[in-house]
Amino acid sequence: MGPTAAGKTDLALALAAQYPVEIISVDSALVYKGMDIGTAKPSPELLTKFPHHLVDILDPTEAYSAGKFRDDALALMDDITARGNVPLLVGGTMLYFKALQQGMSDLPTADLEIRAKLDAQAKQHGLAYLHERLAEIDPVSAARIHVNDPQRLQRALEVYQLTGKSLTELTAEKGESLAYNVTKIIVAPFQRKILHQRIADRYHKMVEQGFIDEVKQLYQRSDCHPDLPSIRAVGYRQAWSYLSGDYDAETFIYKAIVATRQMAKRQLTWLRAQQDGVWFDSSAGLPLTAVNQFVVEQVPQLTNNA
Repeated sequence: MGPTAAGKTDLALALAAQYPVEIISVDSALVYKGMDIGTAKPSPELLTKFPHHLVDILDPTEAYSAGKFRDDALALMDDITARGNVPLLVGGTMLYFKALQQGMSDLPTADLEIRAKLDAQAKQHGLAYLHERLAEIDPVSAARIHVNDPQRLQRALEVYQLTGKSLTELTAEKGESLAYNVTKIIVAPFQRKILHQRIADRYHKMVEQGFIDEVKQLYQRSDCHPDLPSIRAVGYRQAWSYLSGDYDAETFIYKAIVATRQMAKRQLTWLRAQQDGVWFDSSAGLPLTAVNQFVVEQVPQLTNNA
């Protein structure tokens, strides 16, 4: 686990080279085919050498949810365990980790019509207007969701419009908890300025690798639009606005970097609440030696079968 640009994938690949693990991706964007550069997806060569479950399983026009992820991940974990291997879940979509560990309440699926209306309201009145509406119907969620987090803001309002109940009420109705022993390895640069620099460097590199052309291929499809969950992903949303003429390339990169830093901040806030998580500093590179020592001491089923 860890924020974006922390080195999670590289660490997972290093562990997969040493231990009998199978990698399950915990990433809401890596599920989509054709979204490779902007998601920092491992290369086809690496995916062949170290297969990742739940990567490239959907077209960008399709929706995926935390509940669907939980169902898929549990089925994969059963299969992996039956093969005598250990599931290694890797990613930064904290909602998916939460759903897997704590179960799911009965939340409605996304409604594109409601989301389009909320998008229009956000453009007309601003995100602060949506946040004020949420505070009236669900003050607990409003206190938890930042005013500059459009996706979670709109989801909370969408749930209320669909069910007549607040997100807080519905999420209090938990589902079945996870029937596995869990070891949480959290990797992150402990110095914030290093994480911020990595995020900026990553975006500049993505642009050099052809990120705009990747998004342009989606933009030119008649069945793709900015309300799709895939296009709302950080980076893709800003690139789409750039292609729509909303701002220039320099502004696009700046906005993408800022949005990614905000996402990393939310990820870190959630991770700090994981009291059973063990942290490893990736400021100076992969903390592989320290993680290996931890695995030897705390995860004997890995080293016994390696």
